[in-house]
Amino acid sequence: MQSTRVLRLLDILEAEYHNEARPPELGHAEPLDGLILTVLSQNTNDRNRDSAYAMMRAKFPSWESVVEAGAEQLEGVIRTAGLAHTKAARIITILKRVYADFGEYSLRELAEWETGRIREYLRELPGVGAKTVACVLLFDLKKKAFPVDTHVGRVAHRTGVVSAKYSPEEICAKFEHIVPEGRCLGGHVNMIAHGRAVCHSRKPECNICVLSGFCDKNI
Repeated sequence: MQSTRVLRLLDILEAEYHNEARPPELGHAEPLDGLILTVLSQNTNDRNRDSAYAMMRAKFPSWESVVEAGAEQLEGVIRTAGLAHTKAARIITILKRVYADFGEYSLRELAEWETGRIREYLRELPGVGAKTVACVLLFDLKKKAFPVDTHVGRVAHRTGVVSAKYSPEEICAKFEHIVPEGRCLGGHVNMIAHGRAVCHSRKPECNICVLSGFCDKNI
C-alpha cells in the first residue's frame, strides 16, 4: 500500500537523521513573523532569506514601522532575498490586511481556528501559496501540515512513494492524509536533510544512500 511505503520512507530517514526524536525548534511565538519570513524565502536560499529578515527587523523594530516606511524603503532593505520589489509590496499588503482584520499586527488568533479556515484565510493573502501556508501551519501554529519544498518533492518522486506526476500541492495533501500529526515536523525536516546531503538535484549519491534498497530510482 502507498501509505505503508510513505511511512517506511520516513522510518528509514528517521533512523539516519533523528529529527523526529529531536525535532528542531523552527517556529515563532508570533505566527505573523513566520509568515513574513516564509514570504522572504520564496525563490531564494535560507542564507539570503535570513539575512534579509535580520536586516529588516534591525531597521524596522515593529511591523507598524515597516508599514509606515512603505514598500520603497522596505525594498532596499530586503534586496538580498531577491525579487525585492515584489516581496516588499506583498509584505506591506499582508501587514495592512492583518491589521485591518485583527486590529493588531498579529496572527495569534489563528491558533484557535480550524485548520481549513486558516488555509482559506492565508491563501487569500498576496504571494501566499500552499507551501507557505503549510509552513505557517506546521512551524508557527503547531497544526498538522507537511510542507513540500524542492527537496521533499524530489525525494518523494524519486523513491516512487508518489507518482512522478504529483504536484507539490498533491504531495502535501497525500502526506498530510497518511502521516500522523506527531511525525510531520520531523519527517519534513528529515526529507530536506536527505535531499541536501545525498539526494541532490544533480548527481545524487545513490552509492551511499540509505534508501538504496527502497528507492525506485526515478531519476
